[in-house]
Amino acid sequence: MRKLVLLSSALMLFNSFSSVAETIHFPEEFVPLQVGERLIEQSFFSRVDDVELAPGTYQVKMKYTDLYEQGYDDHQVVESEPFWVELTVESGKDYDLVFNRASNAVAAEVFAESPQVSLKAKGSELAVPLSIVSYRAASAPAQAVASAPVAATSNKPATAVPVTLPAKVPGGQAGLKNMPSAAAMLEFWWQQASPEERRAFLQKVSN
Repeated sequence: MRKLVLLSSALMLFNSFSSVAETIHFPEEFVPLQVGERLIEQSFFSRVDDVELAPGTYQVKMKYTDLYEQGYDDHQVVESEPFWVELTVESGKDYDLVFNRASNAVAAEVFAESPQVSLKAKGSELAVPLSIVSYRAASAPAQAVASAPVAATSNKPATAVPVTLPAKVPGGQAGLKNMPSAAAMLEFWWQQASPEERRAFLQKVSN
């Protein structure tokens, strides 16, 4: 009976991570590369346009890349260096990354030197500017961090592939999509609990 209760608690905890994620949509001119220490794997055949994040504050690495036509059958690619921004996701809100696209390649090259992007909640008229930041590594507990990077899974060209993040835990960010085992998650939350919470939990599962 006790094992059944523990397993049920673990499943409820796992499902709570996947049910609170909100979506950030990236326009085709911006490529999401990394969230915290976790890589977002992009490929020519499977581009990641949507990133799902649980409510919390994150550091996101991205790159600007745009294509401009230069006369008949000619074009110019304009790219920026990868850069980091810090953004905050609120519960119950999906977002779009927005920017003012340059009208020509010359203006785009100026923009690429110092990209300016904003985060806009869907249905809102207000876009919040995002500042470029220097990345600060988060000290997430080892039990809460998945070991594998996120991989794009779609075989269709230019298809949005969601990337799921669990909720942000005290002390740092949790890992990306490949969740740790139920036992590891229980061990992590046991370490986070106060002595009173531990006693209450043991009393509950022993009844």
